[in-house]
Amino acid sequence: MTNFIPIFPLGIVVFPGEDLNLHIFEPRYKQLITDCFAEAKPFGIPTVLKNGLSERGTLVEVKEIVEVYEDGKLDIKTKGISVFRILEVVKSIPEKLYSGAIVNYPINEERQFTPLLRKVVKSIRDLHDILKLNKRFNKPDDELLAYDIAHHIGLSLDEEYELLGLLREDQRLEYIKRHLNKVLPVVNEMEALKERIKLNGHFKNLSGNFDL
Repeated sequence: MTNFIPIFPLGIVVFPGEDLNLHIFEPRYKQLITDCFAEAKPFGIPTVLKNGLSERGTLVEVKEIVEVYEDGKLDIKTKGISVFRILEVVKSIPEKLYSGAIVNYPINEERQFTPLLRKVVKSIRDLHDILKLNKRFNKPDDELLAYDIAHHIGLSLDEEYELLGLLREDQRLEYIKRHLNKVLPVVNEMEALKERIKLNGHFKNLSGNFDL
């Protein structure tokens, strides 16, 4: 399917299914949100990378306008729907301040891969334990998708954008698994380094039981 959508470029990656709260203050985007909410239409958040508009993004719907301030600023709740690819940017829309784009929606396979998912979730919990983080997911472990956990593993913006471009669930989980396999040894070593630094200057209970 190909269609036209208003766009709100941001320097973030939004994943399908993600809940995203936004504070809207620019006049063009206040108009965009007001229009989309009134007409029950979604808009697109394409990712801005290196000050340039990327071709991929996520379609989102406005779930709620939480607050409208006296100066017209808005606090809103949105939810990611699906990944899109920009075919053409439409910079000028008659009588509108915001821009839009003609987009299509690539087929995105979200079938679960439970054994791989369980390994990935265990590694994430190991990472959080090492970092002493208490993170909760919004679903039972066996119902999670890669999109639900991608923001919880320390990916860079570029890496999150790469993940957004993977259109099969097994590919996304493998990508996350490789990242965790790379990160966990580094984090473990950093924790060991911290412990060694803590010992410096303290009395050490060391055994001298070594025969020469």
